[in-house]
Amino acid sequence: MAKIIVVSGPVIVKNNQVLLDISGDDDFWKFCGGKINEGENLREAAARRAKEELGIMIDIISDPPFLMYVKKPGEENIDVLLVHWLSEFNGEIKPDKNVKKWQWLDINDLPNIIAPNIIPALKHFGFLK
Repeated sequence: MAKIIVVSGPVIVKNNQVLLDISGDDDFWKFCGGKINEGENLREAAARRAKEELGIMIDIISDPPFLMYVKKPGEENIDVLLVHWLSEFNGEIKPDKNVKKWQWLDINDLPNIIAPNIIPALKHFGFLK
């Protein structure tokens, strides 16, 4: 049986650097964010996940969001819809224990091991050509 996962999270860029982390079971750089909970909308999920993952409060500054579809790696029957909001943040970054590493990475010198949505989202919001 097919399954659909909807994930929401912020895209945070400051001084030509993007805030990314490595967390959970993955070993690649990605935006903070995660699955929406029942009863919460996409904006609420992005804010909750930023708070849970990095300890920050976000202000969404884009509407509509960037949307992208992918298959979950190694799972042919799982579709993933990624929803990303250009955001600013408040507070000090205090990562959760599930965050292995976080970093401000130069947009023009991103590592090879990044999630498939990073470059398309940065292009969508006008940070890359």
